[in-house]
Amino acid sequence: MLSFSSLTLRFGASGCRSGRRTVATVVSGNKTSQLVRQRLKKEVEKMRTQFPGFRPGLVVLQVGDRDDSNLYISMKLKAAAEIGINANHIRLPRTATEDEVMQSIVSVNENPSVHGLIVQLPLDSVHRMDTERVTNAVSPHKDVDGLTSINAGKLSRGDLADCYIPCTPNGCMELISQTGVSVAGKHAVVIGRSKIVGAPMHDLLLWNHATVTNCHSKTQDLPQQVGRADILVVGAGKAEMVRGEWVKEGAVVIDCGINHIPDETKANGKRVVGDVHYPSANQRAGFITPVPGGVGPMTVAMLMENTVQSAWRFLKRNQAGRWNISYTKLTPQNLQPSNATISQSCRPKAISRLVREVGLFSEEAEPYGGFRAKVSPAVLQRLREQPDGKYVVVTGITPGPEGEGRTTTTLGLAQALGAHLNINCLACIPQHTHIYCSGTRGLAVGGGYSQVFPIEEVCLQLSGESQAVRAASELVVQAVQSRLLAEAAQSQQTLFERLVPLKNGQRIFSQSQINRLKKVGIEKSDPATLTAEDILQFVDLDIDPQINLESLSKAVSSELIAILALSRGPQDMEDRLARMVVTTSRRGTAITTDQLDISRVLSVLLRQAAKPNLMQTLEGSPVLLHNSVMSDMAHSCSSVLADQIALKLVGPQGIVVTDAGGSADIGLEKFLNIKCRRAGLQPDVVVMVATVAGLRMHGGGAKSPASLENGCRHLRKQVENVRAFGLPVVVAVNVFSRDTAAELELVCSQAMLAGAADAMPCSHWAEGGAGALALGQAVQRAAETPHQLNFLYDLEAPIVEKIRTLAQKLYGAEDVQLQPEAQQKVALFTELGLASLPVCMVKTPLSLSHDPERKGVPSGFILPIRDIEASLGAGYLSPLVATPTATLHAPPGNACLYDNDL
Repeated sequence: MLSFSSLTLRFGASGCRSGRRTVATVVSGNKTSQLVRQRLKKEVEKMRTQFPGFRPGLVVLQVGDRDDSNLYISMKLKAAAEIGINANHIRLPRTATEDEVMQSIVSVNENPSVHGLIVQLPLDSVHRMDTERVTNAVSPHKDVDGLTSINAGKLSRGDLADCYIPCTPNGCMELISQTGVSVAGKHAVVIGRSKIVGAPMHDLLLWNHATVTNCHSKTQDLPQQVGRADILVVGAGKAEMVRGEWVKEGAVVIDCGINHIPDETKANGKRVVGDVHYPSANQRAGFITPVPGGVGPMTVAMLMENTVQSAWRFLKRNQAGRWNISYTKLTPQNLQPSNATISQSCRPKAISRLVREVGLFSEEAEPYGGFRAKVSPAVLQRLREQPDGKYVVVTGITPGPEGEGRTTTTLGLAQALGAHLNINCLACIPQHTHIYCSGTRGLAVGGGYSQVFPIEEVCLQLSGESQAVRAASELVVQAVQSRLLAEAAQSQQTLFERLVPLKNGQRIFSQSQINRLKKVGIEKSDPATLTAEDILQFVDLDIDPQINLESLSKAVSSELIAILALSRGPQDMEDRLARMVVTTSRRGTAITTDQLDISRVLSVLLRQAAKPNLMQTLEGSPVLLHNSVMSDMAHSCSSVLADQIALKLVGPQGIVVTDAGGSADIGLEKFLNIKCRRAGLQPDVVVMVATVAGLRMHGGGAKSPASLENGCRHLRKQVENVRAFGLPVVVAVNVFSRDTAAELELVCSQAMLAGAADAMPCSHWAEGGAGALALGQAVQRAAETPHQLNFLYDLEAPIVEKIRTLAQKLYGAEDVQLQPEAQQKVALFTELGLASLPVCMVKTPLSLSHDPERKGVPSGFILPIRDIEASLGAGYLSPLVATPTATLHAPPGNACLYDNDL
């Protein structure tokens, strides 16, 4: 029995005289396609209701500008707009090469907002194109034309639910279904064997249980074969080839042909006909499709059908914004081996796979070997409309000799959130140098079953950042030294001619030289117009010859690292480099890299170092490593760029876990007052890491309950420091095998009394993400609590007042005392208009006070400030705290570089 909808699709119904049928029922592709479009429109509306902000995406890629292709593309774009599909047309010029076409296809393949990709054929290029190679470059998941070999292969073996069926055969099947004739058991004949129509039509009919005969140009008895067909599908490309007398009476005839034949009655002198002689076939067939108005409209409708189907499959695979990422299941050992042994026992994913899993395009990630890649800042532009994820920062108490495990906790938490709680999670940590990794804490970034690996790659010169900073620092020193010698040995005119050399018979100023002229009050851009006095002002930097080049090298390296950490992109980095003061003149005026005309060269040297490094943890969670922990006068947290990229990649339901680079009084303070203030970042939760051993040290060092309880005063102080910023804090007690349950309970209870949102012991070092599962759940809860970041000082406050605020609120000092040199710097910087810069305190990390021997919660002390340095490129002032000891960091007792063989 036929459905009502089927009946409405037929016009010219058969007339009956004495029970004899005279004409076939015409099956309208126009009406059927309209019904399909209406159904798809409702599906898209349902999709957008279930997944707000989501929209199916389609791209049509065209090479050249053929009129017929333009017509077909306009029809597809119109249909997509009607249904609600976001369709885009990419047109490459006729001069495009095959490689350029392939690059465009790869770019669309990787774009998660595109679910269907059509390569419009033919490829109208002046260059030879391998059409098969081009069409097969389309991702099978986005091949809504169904033309790739993978989709064709799946169709040929009957995997209809796991492939995309070519649009014209799919449309033919829809038209056949509208006749009410069952395909199963029928004898079907397909004329034509093209990859687009004939071959897939044969497979489609076969797997719908018809007995199929495929005819072609070499078939000898074509009329007899046609005469046996219950269902006839013709796609031969020859006008009116099939005559009506060949057709079996009552057969279903589907005509896929589009041909033009002469017709003087038409304005253009020709008319469109199919491959079947319609007037005669109409007298014998039971059902027939017209040309035009038959199969043609169905092809576009089925293209839309495949695109919507692809969007549904995408949503199913990605679970509405979730990464399609695989994690490694760990099997921790009770007697835990070394970090290196653990790392080398695990097998990392290929970096190309990890890049795809976190939603990066191939052009946004530059592989360095098989397991690490540089991430381009360009990803921020692509994802600029993507809402940020939650932002969790990990800090700690003032550490003891063994450390508190801040980086290990960062990685363990990321593994718990990603591999165990199925949340998009990216960890961001500073990049550890090989020197830092060779201390008593072991050769690793993290440790145990919460580390970044492969260990030999992450620890031993990751991808050249240290070398780039060293080269840039040496360039600055050499530029200063060279200019000193030049000013001493050459006349102003000779120096001018060397600085602005002749090129093609004329001298041209660089942009930095024009900036130098403006700074000294010369508004000229043509070197030929400068007077002798102008030249003197331009070339005479008058660098102070008493400069200590060794100290300069260290200071420059530190500020370069800070610039890399705080830059929000290539242009911001270049601007910061240009502002960097590297020396002074005899008169005491500042001299910048821009005045030395080396700021752009520095930018080139640091171009690759400015890109974060993507690696993975042992469980396969992604990690971005950027910035160095070895900067002496800079904050040591992960870079702004790494955190911003991570926040976009995880999406609004994801979480970024970043390392503050130190204890709450130093690392977290700089993270919030400098990094977050400048970059506009807003943390949601702070995780405070502590250990029983570290707290016992702050309580006097004795292995007794009283010592631990006394040491918990330090934990309470650090929790209070975090709460001063208005942020919720979760305390993670990093468990060692020697810790007792009573000790862990004491620490957690003291943390809760201090105002922590939650506190729990964590065994991620021994168990990986599973050992931080409770921490991950606590962080999720805390991230939902209302909070507002409060900066501890106003930027417009006087310099001394900013220092005093930090000393009293965070360190517990009674007051600050500026030594004469520091007092002079305060006056100088205030006069120069630098008083509104934030302050980056440089003091021992081993105590809340200035004395590394004073543990616990020191009070009643005066914080001595011996000097203040200005880092204009980084954008802060660095007060240098006087310390009683000669060095800030104690040397390692037994560095792991001994007896270490990777």
